[in-house]
Amino acid sequence: MKFISWNIDSLNAALVGTSERALLSQNVLKTIVEQDPEIIAIQETKLSCDGPTKKHLEILKDMFPDYEMVWNCSVEPARKGYAGTMFLYKNDLKPTVTYPVIGAPSTMDAEGRIITLEFDDFYLTQVYTPNAGDGLNRLAERQIWDEKYADYLASLDKEKPILATGDFNVAHKEIDLAHPKSNRRSPGFTDEERQGFTNLLAKGFTDTFRYIHGDVTGVYTWWAQRAKTSKINNSGWRIDYWLVSDRIADKVIKSEMIDSGPRQDHTPILLEIDL
Repeated sequence: MKFISWNIDSLNAALVGTSERALLSQNVLKTIVEQDPEIIAIQETKLSCDGPTKKHLEILKDMFPDYEMVWNCSVEPARKGYAGTMFLYKNDLKPTVTYPVIGAPSTMDAEGRIITLEFDDFYLTQVYTPNAGDGLNRLAERQIWDEKYADYLASLDKEKPILATGDFNVAHKEIDLAHPKSNRRSPGFTDEERQGFTNLLAKGFTDTFRYIHGDVTGVYTWWAQRAKTSKINNSGWRIDYWLVSDRIADKVIKSEMIDSGPRQDHTPILLEIDL
């Protein structure tokens, strides 16, 4: 089976925008269509809780005619049109869909950050992990999130194997970003966040990219938009992951990034696995 995950940074902009960046996003969507995955996980949709508009649905149905879709959104007291996640899955798949609440602090559980699909033999769950914030103002809450989320995955793993994907907002090791020394206390590369990810893996999960590619360097999933030359110079971070339960790691065939051309921000990530 083939799966793709992508932090889209606004579904609306990608579907109906006319800016240069929107056109680049539309090209990435075309690339995803060409891959013909069974399931697509999308983070940071920024949709209202009314869901996709009529125009959005028309475009999505035209692009992905053989897929069903489900979404999770940010609700009060969280900000509207914030965060959010979506799955598109082939019509012949019949998962049970849940929108987990993990006991996270502040408004994190209300921000539409997790969707889980349950199949007969496995779970597939996606996450848009909260950022530690400017000045690390959300770091303490982020640490609680990491603990709660790890416990949630571990509870699923007791029932059946898991595939977990999304924007985890952490570069785990120094080889996962281009400039570790100058980013030591940057959001996404604090000791606390890195330890949180280590603790998650220790509960029985495998980082599939490292499983397949070892300690290869210079391969990233995100390049800052604020720095115009970040992608040209490959000053990136690897913060998007496909994780699987340790006991099915040997079934992974591919775990890699999909080329998003000159578009900065996140690039899609692909997993092929023999389930």
